[in-house]
Amino acid sequence: MTRMRNTVVMFATLMLFWLMLMGRVTVDVLVVGVLASLAISVLYPNGLSFFTEFRATPAAFVAGLRYYGYFFKELVKSNLRLTAIVLSPSLPVRPGIVKVRTRLKSRMGRLMLANSITLTPGTLTVEMDGEWLYVHWTSVESDDIEAATDKIVAGFERYLEVIYG
Repeated sequence: MTRMRNTVVMFATLMLFWLMLMGRVTVDVLVVGVLASLAISVLYPNGLSFFTEFRATPAAFVAGLRYYGYFFKELVKSNLRLTAIVLSPSLPVRPGIVKVRTRLKSRMGRLMLANSITLTPGTLTVEMDGEWLYVHWTSVESDDIEAATDKIVAGFERYLEVIYG
């Protein structure tokens, strides 16, 4: 049943996106949209759609709003921190790759976590291997896995765990 659900969700998402791009609903737009969306959904049934593993609960919607608030707060903080580093004459960087762990079980949750880390200036997810993420950090604050996980991952993870598991 999960595969069928994923296919239906992907079809609906693609069709909605197609209609938004076209800006009009006519027979030819519908026919092309249905054919293209159906072909993609059938050929890629395990494709990652944003909603594929989404838990549609009130708590998940609230966590989603909090996640975006947290993400934008971290985005501003990291931009200011990186600006201070760049403008400092001594250029106080300590770059390195740190290993962090995630508790997230879903593929989409892990993907969202990796993207959130990458989109935050000063960090870049370079590899995902099961529960482990390898992150390039402009200013490594700790080599300890638990401390680095707490600093980089924990904030995003607490919301993504509610949204995706």
